[in-house]
Amino acid sequence: MHTDIVDLREFYHSQLGRLAEQSISFALSSLWARLPEERLVGLGYAVPYLDRFRADTERTFAFMPAGQGAVNWPSGELSATALVFDEELPLPDASIDRVLMVHSLEFAENPRETLKELWRILAPGGRLIIVVPNRRGVWARMEHTPFGSGRPYSRRQLSLLLRETNFTPAASAEALFFPPSRIRTVLRFRNVIERMGRRFWPVFSGIIIVEAQKRLYQGLPVAARASRRVFVPVLAPQGVPTTRDGADGCGAVA
Repeated sequence: MHTDIVDLREFYHSQLGRLAEQSISFALSSLWARLPEERLVGLGYAVPYLDRFRADTERTFAFMPAGQGAVNWPSGELSATALVFDEELPLPDASIDRVLMVHSLEFAENPRETLKELWRILAPGGRLIIVVPNRRGVWARMEHTPFGSGRPYSRRQLSLLLRETNFTPAASAEALFFPPSRIRTVLRFRNVIERMGRRFWPVFSGIIIVEAQKRLYQGLPVAARASRRVFVPVLAPQGVPTTRDGADGCGAVA
């Protein structure tokens, strides 16, 4: 089950969420510096990290799963957000250069189908970054953050999944070595803990970040299937009966 969009927004507006965003952004910058004139899609809840890339890209989209919910992004501008099913993305084949998955793969109903769909929309040589909770880390065990929900991964599990879906794992990074505590004294030493963690115990990071490239020389089996997704409105308009005729006694009788 996806984490609700309200809970995600509240987390990133909290002090702990802002510090987590800084740690993850630092790790992402070591993999992707600039994306000049490229098309980027953020899948899941990637909006806290898309702003650092958006200025250089040709265009950037924020795709948010239907089970999670969506918010308008970027703030104060024309919306670049779409509510989607991650196995049926509304994009043509080979139309995107980069995909950033955050708060996405760990909630996917069928991770292999989701990655196959990303393979479809990525251009030849396109690259994907996946941010997932580390099953060995403390953050995956604490439910007061979004990283404590869904299915955590080890680096080996993630690499095998990528190879099975025709991606070649490449560079990787780690983040969130400081504990997910709300105590100010603990958070004050987060930078020291992050530096020590990256150097001495990278296997115990809170999250794993893996970059992968679309592989072209091996085909994927494709099974024709009808879409099984149906949008159901939260509120179905039923109309409001008028009371004017009944009030003056002149209503029509069937």
